[in-house]
Amino acid sequence: MRILFFYHSLYSDWNHGNAHFLRGVAWELGSRGHNVEIYEPEDSWSFNHLIAEQGDRVIAEFRRVYPSLRGIRYDPLTLDLERVLDGASLVIVHEWNSVEFIRKIGHYRQKLGGFRAFFHDTHHRSVTEPHTLAQYELSTYDAVLAYGESIRRVYLAHGWAQRVFTWHEAADTRIFHPLPAQRKDSDVVWIGNWGDEERSAEVREFFIKPVCELGLRARAFGVRYPDGALQELAAAGIEYGGWLPNFRVPQVFATSRVTLHIPRAPYAHRLPGIPTIRPFEALACGIPLISAPWDDAEGLFRPGEDFLVAHDQQEMAMHLRSILSSPELAAKLASSGLERIHSRHTCRHRVDELLQIYNALHLEQYQPPAQFSYPQNQEMLT
Repeated sequence: MRILFFYHSLYSDWNHGNAHFLRGVAWELGSRGHNVEIYEPEDSWSFNHLIAEQGDRVIAEFRRVYPSLRGIRYDPLTLDLERVLDGASLVIVHEWNSVEFIRKIGHYRQKLGGFRAFFHDTHHRSVTEPHTLAQYELSTYDAVLAYGESIRRVYLAHGWAQRVFTWHEAADTRIFHPLPAQRKDSDVVWIGNWGDEERSAEVREFFIKPVCELGLRARAFGVRYPDGALQELAAAGIEYGGWLPNFRVPQVFATSRVTLHIPRAPYAHRLPGIPTIRPFEALACGIPLISAPWDDAEGLFRPGEDFLVAHDQQEMAMHLRSILSSPELAAKLASSGLERIHSRHTCRHRVDELLQIYNALHLEQYQPPAQFSYPQNQEMLT
């Protein structure tokens, strides 16, 4: 099949985690013989920030790591979209595109036919900015791919679409896998962006304060850290590493003893069941993980077996102390989490799900794929 992706960026994961999953899915589809084309706008803010901060060398490194992936950068004002869409089998449009562009592809879906159009939502905007979603005119799309059951239900409740499928992110295990034992340069590492105050209090409670209390060797990586945040890290003795290309994350995990997951407030409080992609990637690398509170409402993992959950600063300090003092506990968590990823949460699994959804819609009927057991999906097609 000829499969087209219209996303914010393939090349840049500067404050843009959706690129991680896109790369893994596109690579997997290509490895199965599909013709994959990935389009990103020339004015992508993530790409522009990346080049301004890191230079072109990062793109060259990306191409060495992903030799089969190429992004097609375009001007939305001059792109001959009708020509591009001609001959496509499946078109997937990410929600980071402009409202006008999303509508335009939907209208071509109605005009041209011949391909299926899926809208892919990987953000909390459906609950934090519902007025934006209401403008997309998604009735022109064949289906919505929502990266959590809670988001799927929001779409159905608002009537934004009739066919909405839960399609979680997952680990690209070609990149994210355990590396040979290396010297541990840090006790704990946190990889995440400071952002716009959506989790600054949680970062202090579940990372900075426990590290300071226990006197641990710690590192943090990410972008959009204001001066005040950098000062807090320095005061706690935490090394700040700045932006880290996502394909280098496994090397950092290999030199750390434990990592943390600190979800943003909308996912922790308003969209249960959505872990975002970081826990998938950490567990795929075989590193023990401790998470700040989030509700695994869909049973993706086994809290207490695949990772530990800390409900407050004291519990985080207790879990850190336990893992760092017990190689047996650390190994047990790492092994369990890794097994869970390989049995359910790789990009291979998600491509299986995607193709089964496509095939079912193509035949205008649907049976839940054997690879994933989301019983709520049975009510999606009418």
